Amino acid sequence: MKHNTPSLVSFFLRVGLAVVFLYAAISSLLNPLSWVGFFPSWLRAIIPDTILLYLFSGYEIILSLWLFSSWRIVYAALLSIATLVGIIITNLGALDIIFRDVAILFMAVSLAVLHWEKK
Repeated sequence: MKHNTPSLVSFFLRVGLAVVFLYAAISSLLNPLSWVGFFPSWLRAIIPDTILLYLFSGYEIILSLWLFSSWRIVYAALLSIATLVGIIITNLGALDIIFRDVAILFMAVSLAVLHWEKK
């Protein structure tokens, strides 16, 4: 039985990224006090915490559904990269917590590279 390795790799990367974004979205809605502190203070000064959490959770849910769909995946991967870079840069002081996001970032980079030529 012959496997289509690039498709299988893409599937695992997409599901892994989607689950991370979906978990974060659901968890932040269920336990907002554990998540709101990851937003930069300047952004929290502009947008009320509750609205910010709902907006970002909605964004993460949409992004995770997009990753699950496999439609125009290079763009979903690029958006995932931008999101993770933003999270990492704005939370460098919490590196002992967000170091995992660096690994997740490289999952997104791998997915983008895998689909770049197909674009």
